[in-house]
Amino acid sequence: MARFGKRRDRGFTLIELMIVISLILILVSISIPAYNQSILRAKESVLKQDLFQLRSLISQYTLDKQKAPQSLDDLVQAGYIKQIPNDPMTGSNSTWTVEQEDSLMSVDQQDPGISDVHSGAEQISSDGTAYTTW
Repeated sequence: MARFGKRRDRGFTLIELMIVISLILILVSISIPAYNQSILRAKESVLKQDLFQLRSLISQYTLDKQKAPQSLDDLVQAGYIKQIPNDPMTGSNSTWTVEQEDSLMSVDQQDPGISDVHSGAEQISSDGTAYTTW
């Protein structure tokens, strides 16, 4: 005895599948920009921390040796830092730009050298300033 009138196929209809796929696409389109923004904020945070550390080490080196380092490699050779960190915006440790000053940081300092360090990235940060000005 076959029940032809109450036969119900199991599965999803095309419209149900389209609705689910549309919802998934909407959620993905919302989450990708938020994810990219969080990656950018993380890189900027690492950049700020690296700049703070490098500037602090330059100052310590200058006060300890009574002369400023002539390059960032001087910090490594003197044992102030194990290695120069990569610039998170460029992905390379050779893109740091340094400022050479003619003035001396302390009274006991004999030779001028590096006084500041900046990122070599030419992009604009999320706050609207260039990374090279940080």
